[in-house]
Amino acid sequence: MSLRNALLGLLVFRPGSGYDLLKMFDTSLGYVWPAKQSQIYGELTKLDATGLIKVTDEGPRGRKQYSLTPEGHAETVRWLTENRESRPLRNPMLLQTFFLGLLPREEAVQRLLDHAEASAKEQDTLVALRDTEDWDKDMLTVCGRLVLEHGIRQRELEQEWAHWAAEQLRTGTLAGPAEPATDTYQADTGTANSGQDEVSS
Repeated sequence: MSLRNALLGLLVFRPGSGYDLLKMFDTSLGYVWPAKQSQIYGELTKLDATGLIKVTDEGPRGRKQYSLTPEGHAETVRWLTENRESRPLRNPMLLQTFFLGLLPREEAVQRLLDHAEASAKEQDTLVALRDTEDWDKDMLTVCGRLVLEHGIRQRELEQEWAHWAAEQLRTGTLAGPAEPATDTYQADTGTANSGQDEVSS
């Protein structure tokens, strides 16, 4: 998926200006595919240049309203029906978790608890949005509600996992950061020495 696909998909339902599309990202879509204002306006310019969308109205202060062209609609359908191999998602937090053993145990536990707290705050924000918006306007908002619910449930899962993981570190047998080795291991004898040769008489 790309920002290009997201914008084309939104314009399938109704024409909109850059500001209208930005609001959609701020209220729901941005939780799964975040985009900045400059990125959205830049991508709209590219889509207009390639003929996938067109300007159908212009207002004050340079406001442009965009509509999907038949080519843009065909591209969106192609994207939705295209078979793709699943690819693992990159997750910076899980990558850091993989190396938490390099930190003191207490700090590693706190990192996980901080993640649980952040997920709880994000969940509260999404729940508040769910409870204040009208999600039955059209199929766009209905499907937007599905995406929002995924975000709510995902953050609930993140909290459960983070508390579980913190408890594993707190009560488990994981060691702290490894100390620099001072002994060398002799593979042929299975013994270790301090680097000094024994003096035989």
